[in-house]
Amino acid sequence: MNFHNKTAEIFIPDSSPIQQALSRTTHLAIAAHQDDIELFAAGPVLECFQKPDKWFTGVVLTDGRSSPRNGIYKDLSDDDMRSVRFEEQKKAAFIGEYSAVVLLDYPSSVIKDGSRMDVVDDILALLKATHPKHVYTHNLADKHDSHVASALRVIQSLRRLSESEKPEKLYGCAVWRSLDWVLDEEKVIIDLSSRKNLQTALLKAYDSQIMGGKRYDLATLGRRRANATFYESHKVDSASGLAYSMDLTPLIIDHDQDVIKFIEGFIHRFANDVAMRIELFQ
Repeated sequence: MNFHNKTAEIFIPDSSPIQQALSRTTHLAIAAHQDDIELFAAGPVLECFQKPDKWFTGVVLTDGRSSPRNGIYKDLSDDDMRSVRFEEQKKAAFIGEYSAVVLLDYPSSVIKDGSRMDVVDDILALLKATHPKHVYTHNLADKHDSHVASALRVIQSLRRLSESEKPEKLYGCAVWRSLDWVLDEEKVIIDLSSRKNLQTALLKAYDSQIMGGKRYDLATLGRRRANATFYESHKVDSASGLAYSMDLTPLIIDHDQDVIKFIEGFIHRFANDVAMRIELFQ
């Protein structure tokens, strides 16, 4: 693989040849930051874990240099922090037995620049090399700018594929902002009741974030548990952990579909549901 950044890396936990590791991929997650994959793509990681016919690959777009730091990491330079974050992502890939993890090493400012086609080109090259059935990225209602920009770069790349090259599904997953507000019939629900130890280990690979004061491990596991309990108001819990995503596949099927209007549709349907419920009992 020839990426625009010469500092980009591909890590393959089982040391398979790069072409083999990428081509066997069935589930692909494309995230803005190191640890985003483990926050939003636990479902496909678990689905592929130790399955000979299913393989998970993760792609991280940014370099990690601007990560918060505290404790033993507080005096690290941006370059040192980049190295720490790269190693943490590789540890997570090893724990989760990923087929591969690709670190494209772009500054966040580049990802957020809609005119930069180098990012889109690199994602496109990876899509062609992996040809996954399912692709996972950030959802378009996320409140983190880099997350929204990353999702847009993914959609741009997928729209450049031929029909035969496109994945079956594109999912937009929750990190900053829960997707609890999405109507139940529109939620893509991922059961995360199994392998709690593995889920915990994946999140705890990011010691620099935990020590930096961001307890993503506790928050993420708590959100999954809360989703499972609050999903059904009149039934006992059927799962001990749930994650939500939205189906973004229509955006890569119909290239003329406006991205803003598409996501506004979810918001308007939610607003209408709230208004209807109030009117019904007012």
